[in-house]
Amino acid sequence: MKQQIMTAPGEIVFRDIPMPEPAADEVLIKIKKIGVCGSDIHVYHGKHPFTQYPVTQGHEVSGCIVAVGAEVRDLKAGQKVTVEPQVYCGKCYPCTHGKYNLCEELKVMGFQTTGAASEFFVAKASKVTPLPDNMTYSEGAMIEPLAVTVHALKQAGDVSGKKIAILGAGPIGILLAQSARAMGADKVLITDISDYRLALAQSCGADYIVNTRDTDFGAALLQCFGPDKADIIYDCAGNDVTINQAIHEARKGSQIILVAVFAKMASVDLAVLNDHELDLNTSMMYRHEDYVDAIRCVSEGKVQLKPLISKIFGFDDYLDAYKYIDANRETTMKVLISVDAEE
Repeated sequence: MKQQIMTAPGEIVFRDIPMPEPAADEVLIKIKKIGVCGSDIHVYHGKHPFTQYPVTQGHEVSGCIVAVGAEVRDLKAGQKVTVEPQVYCGKCYPCTHGKYNLCEELKVMGFQTTGAASEFFVAKASKVTPLPDNMTYSEGAMIEPLAVTVHALKQAGDVSGKKIAILGAGPIGILLAQSARAMGADKVLITDISDYRLALAQSCGADYIVNTRDTDFGAALLQCFGPDKADIIYDCAGNDVTINQAIHEARKGSQIILVAVFAKMASVDLAVLNDHELDLNTSMMYRHEDYVDAIRCVSEGKVQLKPLISKIFGFDDYLDAYKYIDANRETTMKVLISVDAEE
């Protein structure tokens, strides 16, 4: 079978390897779709601090089970599935206290371990989550980033009736806006410096959109939410400008949650953070229950994934997908790789 390998930044080759066989606690999956995310792009440019080459990518995936191991009881051949890409030790303090997403030895498929960018892939049954029959494989490959946003919302507790501001209208920001509404938020404001992305966010259900090139973030909070401003501010952009916008303009005593990954050391105004008694929290990946809730939100029609799909490339055109993203930064949301054309 064919397997993708990034041998160095900007270089992808394919090799033929033997068909894997599932162990007793594993399943064999025919891979259908793979999503390309921001972290993958960092690998492509040689800027991911925790990835070495060569590496087979693919951590946002969907597929169909074709065989199950002898000890697997809850999964069967023919099921649509997605795979949770975390590899954790199960022994450290976070793992033994239900927070395996924070494992002291955490590895992620496609970065520190072999990803699913191959025609077939073997995965532990415990890492495989079934998808409903009415969900396409393209949507299934987007459950992973949606689970990121579901987990981020839970970091704030119950968001029902809350007013939420989101900085950054990229794929995660727009998915977060939709997830917030799906989980009962009252109103959602999303900001960006791209009118294209803001228009897409609005079409996906954001109540307010603001281009912070034209409108001050603090003024936008007052205009949209009144003097009480937002209950929670999420930073999905991840730069000094946005995190300090959040700190300087947040209502005193309110909450800021960092979802984005900073590419470099941040310069943050801790004096204002302290003086305003702001709760600065963070969010790291997801757990199984977040996958389940993400799938439910899509199945119930509360989250739209298809509007975020910018383009689909064939498996052999993996490298072209990265070139396309680089050439169309502002208008590209989610690019998928089609290992198998079936939807």
